[in-house]
Amino acid sequence: MGTVAEFAQLRKAFHAELLKATLTTNEKGVVSNADSSNRTSKAIAKGIADLLKAETIGERIAGQTSGNQFETICAHFVEAAFLKLQHLRPGTWDIHQVGGRNRLEIARYEQYAHLVALDKAAKADSELAAALGSDYTITPDIVVVREAEADETINRHSHLVDDEVTTLSSLRKQNGGLPLLHASISCKWTIRSDRAQNARSEALNLIRNRKGRLPHVVVVTAEPTPSRLASIALGTGDIDCVYHFALYELQETLATLGMDDAADLLAVMVDGKRLKDISDLPLDLAI
Repeated sequence: MGTVAEFAQLRKAFHAELLKATLTTNEKGVVSNADSSNRTSKAIAKGIADLLKAETIGERIAGQTSGNQFETICAHFVEAAFLKLQHLRPGTWDIHQVGGRNRLEIARYEQYAHLVALDKAAKADSELAAALGSDYTITPDIVVVREAEADETINRHSHLVDDEVTTLSSLRKQNGGLPLLHASISCKWTIRSDRAQNARSEALNLIRNRKGRLPHVVVVTAEPTPSRLASIALGTGDIDCVYHFALYELQETLATLGMDDAADLLAVMVDGKRLKDISDLPLDLAI
């Protein structure tokens, strides 16, 4: 047998972390990412959990708690996998979960630094604040950030830049720019109808309010039902792509349960490149 791919090992470790306390099954057999009032959701979630060998028994934890745990585990996976791609995406990278729900987190980065001035102006002028609303605020769950590069790094193989040229490029540290937001990752443990469009709204705000290159804008979710996945995965123009925490297991579960309509809907999303597995995310971030 050949050597197991490192991304496969990292995917398995990702699921193992979820199974410790986040992806649990209660005494009634309901898995923690299922909608307990929806028979289809419960059946699919149980099928996925069985394939992932869920053995943890516990009551469902509060939604915010499971969401925070999911974000943390996703951040660890993305960091571990993406940093193995230095040969494809060289640079100095920082990948972290955004704590404290800081609504101006992205103002720390080059493309959105102007939002600090906008926020100050809004606080000083109630009419302006009323006109702007909160459309300019975005709070990613996980960010992938690239540091600006020193001239020594840029000129490592040949003399490419000096004080006469490239005096405005954001990638050049000498120009005084802030770190660059490479990706904004929104984590949704589950997708409910009243919250399904939050990720789209955040994505549109990232698109509208940037100065410079648009970061990757993606969603990672553990939602088991294809119909709810479709509510954010289908369509283009805002989110790059949705990544499922266990796509292969979801596909196998739908086939086992004979849910042909759900499987067909899932195939539309997968074939249309709107839904991928979590293991695809690191390589897509290297683009």
